[in-house]
Amino acid sequence: MIPYIRGKVTRQAHVDIPEGTYEEEYAREGFFGRYAHLYRTAPPVGWTEIEGDLKPRAFDPLKIEKTQGGDYLGQREVMLLNHDVEIAYVSLNVDMPYFMRNADGDEVFFIHQGKGILETDFGPLQYQVGDYLVVPRGTVFRFKVFEKTDILNILSFSEIRLPDKGILGQHALLDPAMIQVPTPELNQDHPAGNYDLLIRRCGGITKVVYPFYPINTVGWKGTLTVWQINVKDIRPVSSDRYHLPPSAHITFVANQFVICTFLPRPLENGDPNALKVPFYHSNIDYDEVLFYHHGQFFSRAGTKEGMITFHPQGIHHGPQADAIKRTNDIKYTNEIAVMIDTRNPLQVSGATEDYEWKEYWKSWRTT
Repeated sequence: MIPYIRGKVTRQAHVDIPEGTYEEEYAREGFFGRYAHLYRTAPPVGWTEIEGDLKPRAFDPLKIEKTQGGDYLGQREVMLLNHDVEIAYVSLNVDMPYFMRNADGDEVFFIHQGKGILETDFGPLQYQVGDYLVVPRGTVFRFKVFEKTDILNILSFSEIRLPDKGILGQHALLDPAMIQVPTPELNQDHPAGNYDLLIRRCGGITKVVYPFYPINTVGWKGTLTVWQINVKDIRPVSSDRYHLPPSAHITFVANQFVICTFLPRPLENGDPNALKVPFYHSNIDYDEVLFYHHGQFFSRAGTKEGMITFHPQGIHHGPQADAIKRTNDIKYTNEIAVMIDTRNPLQVSGATEDYEWKEYWKSWRTT
């Protein structure tokens, strides 16, 4: 469609914004549908008070009171959820004492801290910091912990898959050849005894006891398996003269939500008038969740590694004032973050009360 142009605007979005104005991207379907750029005389995040459910929120799951151990279900803290996805945090410091099978959906485990082995029906995978581990629905798994392991857990009630990369080509962002898959152990020697397998279905748990080790696969073939990819093997796209939208950083897609990975990359240094920080935008069709994994998060003040922010549909968000000033001298962003954008509204778990940063919404205020 041919865009309408009215009033004081810039010719190129996100570049040479008229002095004294603040650009807002108002768009449908994330950043793929119809759009408008609004040029305001004050930033849309310049609020002094917010009352109601749309208040931006932030959580620090590292402050969750945990019992020491390997009880995966007992340590799994659900923070945000809807009918499409659960976003949870898990902390383990010893091996899981049982095996798990999730009949409700695909599991995505992002390793924030720690190292160990993920045992699966398809074989074991050694994991480390920065790994994505994708476990398809119905696969038996167990974490064996070498170092205390903190995990961002994204449970998808639909199949996790790679995005269509369009004109970028299939090797952009993440070359499928970089994906690791497990090889089963041929020489298995497990002690005799009874082994518990816990199966989740419709949120409930069924326990099955086997007189042998539940993971006893010696071979497999096919196109369905467990995946592993580390953030260091993802190559973000960037533009020297134009700030790309978050959708350019999609790593996985599912029904009604996407998972993106923000990685260290050059900023927009080729044009002194190009915007270097994420533009202000309204969440019209998606809720946005960000997990801050590593580095300096230049568009946010007060956030630290391991924190999670939640910006619901219907309220603006974008860079804070100090972040805009900092970009004047920054040529490169040194941050690693995981973003989950959901089509359907997320509900906040009541358990977050103990580890929520309740003043987060004030972090945009200049006074």
